[in-house]
Amino acid sequence: MQLHISPSLRHVTVFPSKGFKEFIKVKVASKRVSYRMLFYSLLVFTFLLRFVFVLTAVDGIDGENKCTTIGCLGKKLGPRILGRRPESSVPEVIYQTLDENLGKNELQGRSDIPQTLEEFMTDMKKGGYDAKTFAVKLREMVTLMEQRTRMAKIQEYLYRHVASSSIPKQLHCLSLSLANEHTNNAAARLQLPSAELVPALVDNSYFHFVLASDNVLAASVVATSLVHNFLRPQKVVLHIITDRKTYYPMQAWFSLHSLSPAIIEVKALHHFDWFTKGKVPVLEAMEKDQKVRSQFRGGSSAIVANTTEKPKVIAAKLQALSPKYNSVMNHIRIHLPELFPSLNKLVFLDDDIVVQTDLSPLWDIEMNGKVNGAVETCSGEDRFVMSKRLKSYLNFSHPLISENFHPNECAWAYGMNIFDLEAWRKTNISNVYHYWVEQNIKSDLSLWQLGTLPPGLIAFHGHVHVIDPFWHMLGLGYQENTSFGDAESAGVVHFNGRAKPWLEIAFPQLRKLWTKYVDFSDKFIKSCHIRAS
Repeated sequence: MQLHISPSLRHVTVFPSKGFKEFIKVKVASKRVSYRMLFYSLLVFTFLLRFVFVLTAVDGIDGENKCTTIGCLGKKLGPRILGRRPESSVPEVIYQTLDENLGKNELQGRSDIPQTLEEFMTDMKKGGYDAKTFAVKLREMVTLMEQRTRMAKIQEYLYRHVASSSIPKQLHCLSLSLANEHTNNAAARLQLPSAELVPALVDNSYFHFVLASDNVLAASVVATSLVHNFLRPQKVVLHIITDRKTYYPMQAWFSLHSLSPAIIEVKALHHFDWFTKGKVPVLEAMEKDQKVRSQFRGGSSAIVANTTEKPKVIAAKLQALSPKYNSVMNHIRIHLPELFPSLNKLVFLDDDIVVQTDLSPLWDIEMNGKVNGAVETCSGEDRFVMSKRLKSYLNFSHPLISENFHPNECAWAYGMNIFDLEAWRKTNISNVYHYWVEQNIKSDLSLWQLGTLPPGLIAFHGHVHVIDPFWHMLGLGYQENTSFGDAESAGVVHFNGRAKPWLEIAFPQLRKLWTKYVDFSDKFIKSCHIRAS
């Protein structure tokens, strides 16, 4: 066959290949169609036709599908043209078998279930099973693997719970050694701060920081990293609040490890006049909360024994049993205006943070009448950490929550917060906090399960000023997706989560940010066998 196109592109003539005189002549209207467009369309059509035939020929090449090229093309395009989906090549019996539920104890004691994919393939090749038997074996193997994976995940959460809730013997040793030093060494019983520096404790021209902790080693890292990175350490006042049992070890440590010219105050809760007068709402709430938890949760054994709940739900319930969530050190921040009546502004630090930059610019942030300067946790590059909204902490299936708050409202973080105490004293934030804690106890902990952040989110609702995420990087204690480089470039890093940097379950690559502020040559550190790794 020959194709002849006239020079003017007005005639297209097709000659038969055997010299037959007949020909087909197509005359194209000059005014309606672009001749060049027709020419190029023919070329493109010829190319596409060959391309489609090559693709559809693949089915003909396959030994299992014996069909002509045109037949295969029809099978592929026919259902789509008619608006139908092509028929599946998977036998319906496989879908039906896989969709059937297995009994709870149906797989117990079975030794004929393949343990690996390799064993499964070997059985299939040897047995020559039909489609239904194939599906049954596959369902049993996958179900068994799911059960074992679930159990392994729950055991991991349980071990992490035990490790994070216990006091490592090294830290216990450190407290005992320092308490002994406090008894025997007058230099470990210094007044902190010295008498001439006491006026600075209420002087608002200084940069005031508050740290509440019963962990001496953790407090030392926060204090050391804060002072070493501050451009004007002589203007730093760090108020350390601790409990009665930790007061002597804490005083001994900071008496023997001076951070001069910074001013360090160590004070136990029972030293505050406000705390010893009358009833303290937070202590009453803690006592009730502890009773409810012991009755409602049933302990870690009962939680782990649950076979219906997802591992993440079990992990959350285990975390709720952690002693730190019922610690007065966690709740005390809601009483900062009463504890420091002379101060106008301060920065509150958790004991699982590390300061990596000068924090004096925090005092230049205009709060616009807000009380709490905090980093929001609902947006950022790290979606795993920065994806927290109110629905992440509060139970919106409860009418008390759903009627008062919006589930998608952005949450914020404790750990490094700027508090404008002057603005705080003009609000009823503390009373709102205690009201909601009481409501949660009355509802058997059905408003939220753990921690001081949920009631804090409620109490400070409408009183939060959002600050730059640079000042507070979160999540270093429950995930290791954050790179060392990104963490190192943050102003403050927070090891919130179970994997605290002083525990053996800490993430090694991130723990280095914390250990750089520990002097492992110190005699107390060495004698208690506290090591970098």
